[in-house]
Amino acid sequence: MSEREIQLPMLVTGVAGVAGLNAFRHFHNLFPGQVIGVCREDLWPLHGNGIIGCDITNGDQLKRLFEEHHFKSVLSCEGTCALKSCEMDPPMAQRVNVGGVRNLLDAIGQTDVRMIHLSIDLVFSGDGDGGYVETDTPDPVTVYGKTMVEAEQEILTRRSDIFVMRISLPMGISYSGHAGAIDWIQSRFKQYKPATLYFDEVRTPQYTDCMNELFEVLLTNNMSGLYHGGGQTKMSLYEIAQVVNRLGGYNPDNLQGCPRIEAGPMPPRAAIVTLDTTKLCTELGYQPVSPWPLSEQWLPKTRQWHYEREGMDEAFGHEFLASVLYHRPG
Repeated sequence: MSEREIQLPMLVTGVAGVAGLNAFRHFHNLFPGQVIGVCREDLWPLHGNGIIGCDITNGDQLKRLFEEHHFKSVLSCEGTCALKSCEMDPPMAQRVNVGGVRNLLDAIGQTDVRMIHLSIDLVFSGDGDGGYVETDTPDPVTVYGKTMVEAEQEILTRRSDIFVMRISLPMGISYSGHAGAIDWIQSRFKQYKPATLYFDEVRTPQYTDCMNELFEVLLTNNMSGLYHGGGQTKMSLYEIAQVVNRLGGYNPDNLQGCPRIEAGPMPPRAAIVTLDTTKLCTELGYQPVSPWPLSEQWLPKTRQWHYEREGMDEAFGHEFLASVLYHRPG
């Protein structure tokens, strides 16, 4: 791998998502005035301080943005991940997840822009033991997953120098306070409402702090192709909610669990879609992602674990939760 400085200016797409928002803030702080984030024009609360409205589904608008700023690096985080919306409106999912990538590639053209593109573990069905590697054949059960596979293929066919990384659940803040895994679960508990999560949908979540540090490395080397970049810990959605419930000090009765089959057919749910990151770690020469949550004492032991509030040294509550779940401690 050849190392170089991060090439500026930089574009971050999809700042309405957890991964994109946290990456934008990270690089915007590192390089003030040299990083621009984009989101849909109608998401006006996000606009300002380096974030502008630009629909990547509008190819002409995106090309004008490139002509104006002459980006040298691109972190592509755009994509609509609302499972039910994608199932109900496949053309919309196609337009954003695939058409947006095509527009981005058209805007880059044949220039030497360094681009990192984020895909997702839901390109797999999870109907097995998990531990997916890059050579496993995608078999998504959702429209979202199918369009993400198509976007991957579009990139890998047109530009062999782009780095495509499948991630799992990025753990960090969201702009709305109710998007993303932690925020959605916590928003239910804050309102004293039940949150129902699945026992048998298993993911490999990771801190956005770890992802941002990894992006720094990837933007300075020439790694390319398809890689898996999930976290170290395999957790069901129910177990993730247990952690949020207990560390946040919320009412344990408001956490409910069920198998995916009881949730109904819409939207379809994947099962064990854990990612094997051996290829990435081998290429880098180290493990770039810390376990989420970082401390083993915060890992659920049973399905009633979140009821156990004795024997923990930390003070429960939102501030404590934010310090150890939204951000990697230390």
